[in-house]
Amino acid sequence: MAEAFTLFLLTGMLLCGLLLHKVSQHRAGVDGPSKRPNFIIILADDIGWGDLDANLPEEKANNTPHLNLLAEQGLKLTDFHSPASTCSPSRAAILTGRYGLRNGVTHNFAVDSVAGLPLSEVTLPQLLQKAGYYTAMIGKWHLGHNGPYGPTNRGFDYYLGIPYSNDMGCTDIPGYNLPHCPPCDTSGPQVFRLKKSVHGGCYSKVGLPLIEYSSIVEQPLDLWTLTEQYKSAATGIIQNARKRGQPYLLYIALAHMHVPLAPPLPPDATAHHPNEGRVYSASLQEMDSLVGAVKSTSDDTDKNNTLIWFTGDNGPWEQKCQYAGSVGPFMGKWQTSRGGGSAKRTTWEGGHRVPTVAYWPGKVPANTTSSALLSGMDIFPTLLSLAGVTPPAGRRYDGIDATNVLLHGEQNGHEVLFHPNSGAAGRFGDLQTVRTGKHKAFYITGAATACGGATGRQQLHDAPLIFDLECDEAEETPLDARTPEYQTVAKRIARRREEILWDITTDTSVSTADYSTDELAAPCCDPRLAVCRCHPLGRGWEPAPRNTHTKRQKRST
Repeated sequence: MAEAFTLFLLTGMLLCGLLLHKVSQHRAGVDGPSKRPNFIIILADDIGWGDLDANLPEEKANNTPHLNLLAEQGLKLTDFHSPASTCSPSRAAILTGRYGLRNGVTHNFAVDSVAGLPLSEVTLPQLLQKAGYYTAMIGKWHLGHNGPYGPTNRGFDYYLGIPYSNDMGCTDIPGYNLPHCPPCDTSGPQVFRLKKSVHGGCYSKVGLPLIEYSSIVEQPLDLWTLTEQYKSAATGIIQNARKRGQPYLLYIALAHMHVPLAPPLPPDATAHHPNEGRVYSASLQEMDSLVGAVKSTSDDTDKNNTLIWFTGDNGPWEQKCQYAGSVGPFMGKWQTSRGGGSAKRTTWEGGHRVPTVAYWPGKVPANTTSSALLSGMDIFPTLLSLAGVTPPAGRRYDGIDATNVLLHGEQNGHEVLFHPNSGAAGRFGDLQTVRTGKHKAFYITGAATACGGATGRQQLHDAPLIFDLECDEAEETPLDARTPEYQTVAKRIARRREEILWDITTDTSVSTADYSTDELAAPCCDPRLAVCRCHPLGRGWEPAPRNTHTKRQKRST
């Protein structure tokens, strides 16, 4: 009798255990996706390494208190680099994890570009969307705005923003720029005329559009209210994350700090007589306020399950003078002493070393700093790894998984990192600047336009210039080519450069971008009206349903 009871008891326990295991498996299947981390990527435009107060605490600027708090409560990455030194190539590399020579995007797309990021490329939002993530983007796209090249066809469920840079169209009340641009021409109906005006770099004939999903909702948009629109949309998306019941990727590509700047004006200022010395810092403060609102809303919603990653697409645009940011100590003195600039569009440190902070309470150690050599390309593999998503096989990637740097304090990043030519010298996209450890080699140098208009001449270096960034962060004095140190580094760099070029040459997944243009490809709400003008819908952040019809004409981009 006792044996029978014992057998019955064991059988019952076994069945109970099996039942609990099945229930646990079911709950894991239901709750698993909601436990995957949320990702908020904030990409500033044309921002300098020295624009983040936390990078230069001795200056006590107090322009970025919210970003300083983000760094204090998270991880500051001091040797983080944009994948290129200009807009489109940098953004393409961030979303694909691949150099421009692989993904095809080596220079910027235009207002009248027909195409964009090659359709053969697989993007981060596409992979996360397929894995069950809600994906939203706010801000500057600049990877093609026509048909299948727009953001909602490249993996984003929702999009609100400008299809390219905020200086690539006129507005009724222009922001601060150098040269100062005129307001939109309202003299009458326009046929597309995309030539820049006599004001130099100013687009005066086509209004700057604001796009939701794939339709223009305002043209020209109002630069002075754009930050609030972005802030409202971003916080609304985060607040509604729980209602959706799925993890999310929110990619915020800010208009800051690209000209034209349009910060809130002090009471005694006017558009015609501003305190121009304060414009840039006021814009930094406005950007920082937006970051603070995003962080606060995220903390209130799902604080311990959300990674916020702030970085920049490239360094400051020097030729904009008082409207350009600070490169900090990374001044590229070898180049500036020979004429021209050493920031945006160049491969000097000021062109691609960008302020970067990662924040994830309970995961990313608070108040820490890493000098690991990292790139914006690393965002792609790192987020996929954290989400448990495997990138497609048969493709070669250049980004590395930085999870251990973010979460476990490792200091190991790229053994070798290449900085592609971005417009100042050489052919677009070529990998003629190489970083390994503390050394950086230039096979070509040439300057972007500096404040005041000076440029330096292009120079090829068969024996590369090599700098020791550990003791010469200003890149002022290259190593003596006769020293053993130089010879050792030069051989190592030459070998690694040959390896990457051969790897790209033999890569069957390399894409080629179509850079053709057509005036009719420019976004236009109503070509019958001057500057393609149409009025805003007047709604809040809530996404409009797709294919919503309005009384006015809308043209899909």
